[in-house]
Amino acid sequence: MPRILIFANGELPDLEKARAIILDDDLLVAADGGSQHILALGLMPHLIIGDLDSLDVDIPLLTKRGTQLIQFPRDKDETDLELAITHVLTLNPTQLIIVAALGGRLDQTMGNLSLLTDARLASVDARLDDGVEEIFFCRDQAQVQGGSGDIVSLIPWGENVTGVLTQNLKWSLNGETLYANKTRGISNEMCGEEASIKIKTGTLLVVHRRADHYPIGDLNE
Repeated sequence: MPRILIFANGELPDLEKARAIILDDDLLVAADGGSQHILALGLMPHLIIGDLDSLDVDIPLLTKRGTQLIQFPRDKDETDLELAITHVLTLNPTQLIIVAALGGRLDQTMGNLSLLTDARLASVDARLDDGVEEIFFCRDQAQVQGGSGDIVSLIPWGENVTGVLTQNLKWSLNGETLYANKTRGISNEMCGEEASIKIKTGTLLVVHRRADHYPIGDLNE
């Protein structure tokens, strides 16, 4: 199964940087209004999921070009993004990237972050990524691909995180504890193209903001 990209209906700050995320064989899924972002990139969604109340496009034209629609009623308990995640997990993706899930309404942003804590995603490399920032949870170990000067923040999610070990970050951590009510892990810096993080207990929110002083290129090279 190729990677799956789900486009949410949040903000997409830089189309060109978002374009750099996409590979030719990615499966492009839109959570309702997220289809607008895919079309703005000059691409076609393979699948649109949601109640379709934010879908301001020519639906017959999309279906004629091969887009599949899965529609849900407007009165539902889940957001369109949650419905999209639930569906694509049945496809056993090798990697799940959620695009345009940040910005705009704070409640939506926080809800989207919390979706990444779903136990079903524990064995999937699932990240929010808009080309400018990528956000994911480290439950054991993780790698950050980027460039020297990129900002990496490590934020304990709801509880203390113990045994934090980092490599290739300017201010290294050597088996230390990051406390949930402290900000010690904010605004670290990458010293090269890759940094690694390991933890013993807890859940660590990793926020990677790419620096503007080097060409973004293809983020997957």
